[in-house]
Amino acid sequence: MDLDFLLIQKMKMGDEQAINVFVRKYYPEIFRYCRLHIRDYGYAEDMTQETFVKFFGTFGQYRHYGKVLNYLYVIAANVCKDYYRKKSELTMEELPEKADCVIEKINERLDVCAAVEKLPEELKEVAILFFFQEIKQKEIGEILGIGLPLVKYRIKRARELLSSWLGKENGL
Repeated sequence: MDLDFLLIQKMKMGDEQAINVFVRKYYPEIFRYCRLHIRDYGYAEDMTQETFVKFFGTFGQYRHYGKVLNYLYVIAANVCKDYYRKKSELTMEELPEKADCVIEKINERLDVCAAVEKLPEELKEVAILFFFQEIKQKEIGEILGIGLPLVKYRIKRARELLSSWLGKENGL
């Protein structure tokens, strides 16, 4: 039997310990997802917390059909989109500053983040889920509500664009 199903059943019965276990289990993944979308650590924490607030706000209607993490990713994606709608002036300035850092890894990471920010929204979402969150293509399709062929195409297209941009920027 699915362990998440049992955990959710305990949560529905009001088991506080089950709720704590649930949050501790999924908080790091959702925070990482929000952090990839929102470069500011504090705002990413806020968006993560808001994701769980929204999940528990509609918990009574939740039906466990598969992976609860996928459902949390959908909520987190909507929370992040709402954040950008409210703060439409947020752009590349939200990336961490390089601040005279000579460490090559940090510069590469910033280049990658900047390149991902330039991707069209539908490619960026797939790229974050696939490359950073390491989610399987089939699950990405379920999360985004699109077919597997479209997921594969978007990953391929994102890879091509990122390779092109990073190759030119880094002299590769």
